[in-house]
Amino acid sequence: MLEVKNLCAGYKGREIIHDISLEAERGHFFCIIGPNGCGKTTLLKSIARIIPCKGDILLDGLSLKGLKRRALAQKISFLAQSSELYFPYTVYDTVALGCYASAGPFPAANLKKEEKAKIESVLATLNLQDIQDSLITELSGGQVQRVYLARSLVQDPEVILLDEPTNHLDLKYQTELLQFLVEWAASKNRIVIGVLHDLNLAATYGQRIALINDGRLCALGPANEVLNNKVIEEIYGMNVKKFMTESYKRWGE
Repeated sequence: MLEVKNLCAGYKGREIIHDISLEAERGHFFCIIGPNGCGKTTLLKSIARIIPCKGDILLDGLSLKGLKRRALAQKISFLAQSSELYFPYTVYDTVALGCYASAGPFPAANLKKEEKAKIESVLATLNLQDIQDSLITELSGGQVQRVYLARSLVQDPEVILLDEPTNHLDLKYQTELLQFLVEWAASKNRIVIGVLHDLNLAATYGQRIALINDGRLCALGPANEVLNNKVIEEIYGMNVKKFMTESYKRWGE
């Protein structure tokens, strides 16, 4: 279990998230939802220790705050909403960076047989094997997103943190990706925590949902409890259920 206890964090002396506590169980896909600017990404970055924070983060009862970066990489992987492409690495070399925690710097040059097998398996799972020699600077946004997810999977962490993992993906890939993550968490007994804007996707795939607003935890629980129309309307400033119902009526047979 991942436990977040009384977490507070922000930027340049300004606190963005305030006293957030939650628990994410192994084997589950945990979703974080909320309007733009409410602190969802800040919460993920705090858990990943990308930014300093007050409070504590525990995995199976052990605090993560004292771990060095390489040890932390064996526990947690963070997939940002968008990543800058600083170097024209190939898809294979980019995915191999996920082996940093075990193979050290420049992992592609120091891979063991089992690490190569893991990379090949993940590339095949995410349908990337046909472009593994392509430069990531030549890929579409959706392909780049899958490459970075592959890097996280190769890292083989206990927890994967995903900030809008369906960004740049069409509907088919969105549903396939989220279903894969649900199954991966269950089969590996790992934890997946994902920020999602699409409430339908959160309702469909989130086994537990945290609703954030103005940097505070407003609701926590199963989708059918958190996605309460009155609460959602108050936080999002619109009748989301009515909008979705009216949209559905416009579909043909």
